[in-house]
Amino acid sequence: MDAPRSIDPRIRQRRQEIERSRGRRRMRRIVVVVVALALVVGAVTLLHTRWFSARVITVTGTHPHTSDAAVVAAAGLDRHPPLIGVDPGTTAGRVEALPYIATAKVHRHWPDGVEIQVTERVPVVQMAGPGTSWSTLDGNGRTLQVQPGRTTGPIVLIVHTSDGGVPPSPVGDALPTTASAGLAVSRTLPPAFAAQVVSVTEAPDQTVSLALTSGITVQMGTASDLPSKYEDVAAIIAHASLRGATTIDVTVPQSPTVGG
Repeated sequence: MDAPRSIDPRIRQRRQEIERSRGRRRMRRIVVVVVALALVVGAVTLLHTRWFSARVITVTGTHPHTSDAAVVAAAGLDRHPPLIGVDPGTTAGRVEALPYIATAKVHRHWPDGVEIQVTERVPVVQMAGPGTSWSTLDGNGRTLQVQPGRTTGPIVLIVHTSDGGVPPSPVGDALPTTASAGLAVSRTLPPAFAAQVVSVTEAPDQTVSLALTSGITVQMGTASDLPSKYEDVAAIIAHASLRGATTIDVTVPQSPTVGG
């Protein structure tokens, strides 16, 4: 057999240098990864300290029925959580769950600020109930609050179905679709005579009538062609002689009648 051939010392040295170079590169990569992980852990730890917590909370927008404190508490910011953990969308959703809040937008301002922009729902009607209490609702039928008695301002909404009267929903919930006609009229009453409307009543057939401060009842019919019907009512109130009149019928738009 042939004797094993010896490796040239220069080749052996070159191979050793290559292996050492590979080892150094592996070590550099390991060091880089370790340093990067240490920086990430340090940054996360730092962002969870009090220096980066939601400490400066600002509530903006017109919200006379909802206090700043209630908004901050609903947002979950009253305990000053880490700012990195404040999700704007989720936080806004919690604020919008408040009865009066229509919209909420949340903005984070580093290092420690959160701004909550809110708009409120507008009270439009009130309904009797629950019990002897009265409920205030917006134009879409959402119950905003319950108070001991009837208040001045919002008109009274009365809804009848074939099964009886429709009570207001609990705070934060809305009326069923069976009240849609009465709500449509309530939220669209024109300034020309809205102040003269005491109550809006929806009948089981979803026709609507208005009770005026003068004692006159306005028969609106269905909630269709409301702009034309409103024009008829406004014109009659402004120009017609209503002495002895008890009803104004605008069921047929542009063909109103006055009854005694």
